[in-house]
Amino acid sequence: MTAAAPADDVPAMLPPGALVERVEAVLAQDLPAIVRAGHPVLRRPAQDFEGQLDDGTLGRLIATMRRVMHEAPGVGLAAPQIGIPLRIAVLEDRGVQDPAVAEARGRTPLPFTVLINPRYEAADGALAAFYEGCLSVPGYQAVVERHARITATYTQPGGITVTAGFEGWPARIVQHETDHLNGQLYLDRALLRSLTADAEHHRWAQPTVDAARRGLGF
Repeated sequence: MTAAAPADDVPAMLPPGALVERVEAVLAQDLPAIVRAGHPVLRRPAQDFEGQLDDGTLGRLIATMRRVMHEAPGVGLAAPQIGIPLRIAVLEDRGVQDPAVAEARGRTPLPFTVLINPRYEAADGALAAFYEGCLSVPGYQAVVERHARITATYTQPGGITVTAGFEGWPARIVQHETDHLNGQLYLDRALLRSLTADAEHHRWAQPTVDAARRGLGF
């Protein structure tokens, strides 16, 4: 299975008809490509989903996004990452086997979740700093300090709007993907002295970032 070529440039706003055409063009690909940093669609706030797609097309889009996320592999994918400027993201994380990592990072399993038009706010003042990567910025990881607990409001595919609390790693995933929908990459929030190539990340792959702080001086 091969990935298709990256999507062409996408205007900041697409009328409903053009948006449907864009979605159908992406869905027609065998495996839609993940666009990389430098593509303008990643740097523009995505459009609110307001019923521009019928239920069947929305369902096909969500299923395709889930497949792309799994193939990457990743634990989250936002629609702009496959060239579609809509406020839709999919999330799923099976967690990790290492109990020390799971405890330090609060990495509990996150069942498959679809966020439509999400927004979030901090539940309290607690912050947590850990390494993150991004499917649109391959080859590197960096430490990002994020809210440890959040309250998120989003719409589900059936049209029901819910407000739910997230903490630990699931909260980090929600924030990362919602940032994508706002035109932000994780590097915008990263401690850049922590930036690490994947080939060097074994040095700092401990449950916490304490060793990386000492070694890289951030």
